[in-house]
Amino acid sequence: MPETAGRHRHRSGRPAWSRRGVLTALGAAVPALALTGCGASADAAEGTGAAATDGATAGSGATSSQVRKPTVSVTPADGTRKAAFTSPVEIAVTDGTLSTVVVSGNDGSILAGSFDEGRTRWTSTAHPYSGTKYTVTAKTADGSEHTANFVTKSPGETFVGRFTPEANSTSGVGMPVSIGFTHAVADRAAVEKAITVTAEPAVEIVGHWFGNTRLDFRPRDYWAAGTKITLSLRLRDVEGADGVYGVQSKDVVLHIGRRQVSTVDLAKETMTVERDGATLASYPVTGGDADHTTWSGIMVISERLRETRMESSTVGLGDEYDIADVPHAQRLTTSGTFIHGNYWAAASVFGSGNTSHGCIGLHDAKGGADRSVPGYRFYDSSMLGDVVVVENSGERTVEASNGLNGWNLSWADWKTGSAL
Repeated sequence: MPETAGRHRHRSGRPAWSRRGVLTALGAAVPALALTGCGASADAAEGTGAAATDGATAGSGATSSQVRKPTVSVTPADGTRKAAFTSPVEIAVTDGTLSTVVVSGNDGSILAGSFDEGRTRWTSTAHPYSGTKYTVTAKTADGSEHTANFVTKSPGETFVGRFTPEANSTSGVGMPVSIGFTHAVADRAAVEKAITVTAEPAVEIVGHWFGNTRLDFRPRDYWAAGTKITLSLRLRDVEGADGVYGVQSKDVVLHIGRRQVSTVDLAKETMTVERDGATLASYPVTGGDADHTTWSGIMVISERLRETRMESSTVGLGDEYDIADVPHAQRLTTSGTFIHGNYWAAASVFGSGNTSHGCIGLHDAKGGADRSVPGYRFYDSSMLGDVVVVENSGERTVEASNGLNGWNLSWADWKTGSAL
């Protein structure tokens, strides 16, 4: 039988390949090698996503450069020591998606944020706090974790809001929530927006600016007896003026006690005290004389002193008087109007004429220890925030800013003083 073309046997009996046979075999192998090269092409795998025709061929064609791990970036960058606190924090990922992001401050705060639709970016819903170290922990969908740290810079100049009344105190129904700022406020809207006052039972409460350092809050009418008020200050890092930032973030609870409103009629020289709708007492009084008339209008007790010194020079009246031990003094205006005990005038003066330098006087005893006299009794029945209404004094209505006396503004006028 003839030998297969291109082969012959050596003496050993093993087949041998001729030069022509080798070339023929190589030529037959070329198409197979070319096919394998196309099947493992990077262009075909990434550009078209076409499946390989042979499992072994596809596996042998993949390379490590084609498997890209997610890359996470953080703004502010990892290691930043004086990061801005006036911009949100952002975490972004390429070649992957974010599963969780936690941004925690060394003050115990957690910065809230949200993902975009594709979960490739997370942005904080608020700015980070100043002077705080933050740790970012971001996990991607493949299970990998990325951490970063940055520290925000501290503000150069700051301000605080000092509030009246004191936290957890109980006041009368006329007490506004009054906030005095330690630096003039240029951006009133930003500051007012950062302060909220709520009440139980609920009522509409609006802020009113008196100049650029004072903001008061009140409802349309006096507070209801027994109201619980919550003052929320979120001033931290609020820019009140150029380069001047707030530092407070706190909630304060305040309470309103019983309703007491006292009406002073200086045409009759009497004061009627009503509590919770019933008459509690009626006292003879003396008010300002014709040369030193008493302010008229709605006034709120803003300070209580069992005994104090009163000097005429402090209210622009020269050396007309200097009394070292005025008993039971309760302030009604910043300018110096008080309702107080008076032991130096004869008892017959009260209820029969107005003889003071502008204050409202009640008969009292020197030393203030006599519980039976009107000065003691009225002081004992009063509290900060109680309302004193003065009528028929012959003087114009007191300015709303002169003490805690915003009730002299109509509700419409009060609301125009808001920056929001």
